[in-house]
Amino acid sequence: MSAFDKLVDVMKKLHAPGGCPWDREQTHVSLKPYLLEETYEALEAIDSGSDEKLQEELGDVLMQVVFHAEIADREGRFTIDDVIGGIVEKLIRRHPHVFGDTTVDGSDQVIKNWEEIKRREKREKKGGGSVLDGLPKSLPALIKARRIQEKVSRVGFDWERTEEVMLKVDEELNELKEANLAQNKAAIEEELGDLLFAIANLARFVSLCPEDALRKTIDKFQRRFQYIESELPKRGMKLGEASLEEMDKLWDEVKKEERTGMDT
Repeated sequence: MSAFDKLVDVMKKLHAPGGCPWDREQTHVSLKPYLLEETYEALEAIDSGSDEKLQEELGDVLMQVVFHAEIADREGRFTIDDVIGGIVEKLIRRHPHVFGDTTVDGSDQVIKNWEEIKRREKREKKGGGSVLDGLPKSLPALIKARRIQEKVSRVGFDWERTEEVMLKVDEELNELKEANLAQNKAAIEEELGDLLFAIANLARFVSLCPEDALRKTIDKFQRRFQYIESELPKRGMKLGEASLEEMDKLWDEVKKEERTGMDT
């Protein structure tokens, strides 16, 4: 029995009569938070650079896949073999340059072919088929913005130079300032969204993920603020009573220390 077969077998025993009461009570809906949580933990493991953590978290993600498949199997809808068979067929179908006679001249052509095949599949299933089909509604907004921009870029709807995107960011920022001066809440929200969308596009042009960039800034803010929290009592001050100037001084201290550490 392969390691994967053992995992499937364990899951079946957990769901069988006399198995785990909690596992048997779960549904696709009740498991949604766990699938999301395990996915984000896998992302954190990738960022950590730890093979040990990544191995563990990938196992947790795989367990969620097998868990959902077992629920469906128990209800007679589909099995884990159906799940695997479906993705195998999709991979073969969408890689005609490997499994067929299509030729490509690089990864950009591979992606373009993939998207075209994907659109064709959707047209055959339900008619129509948009370039923007296939993106989950619940995808984090910054990631979704980047994916939309990638998709329309592949059909020629895109800027040519990074400098043009930077000018667009400046334009959206100025429009946000104007909306703020007018104290128009609806316009402020719209222009703020436009600015975030333009910044996500800029991240794409410089080959960065806006979600990752923002997450790193959040981590940096937390780290620096926690330094303020730990240092204030040492200097006879309390959080909530210290002035902004006093806290800014501590912020500059940890900022300087971090930059010194980067230079060494």
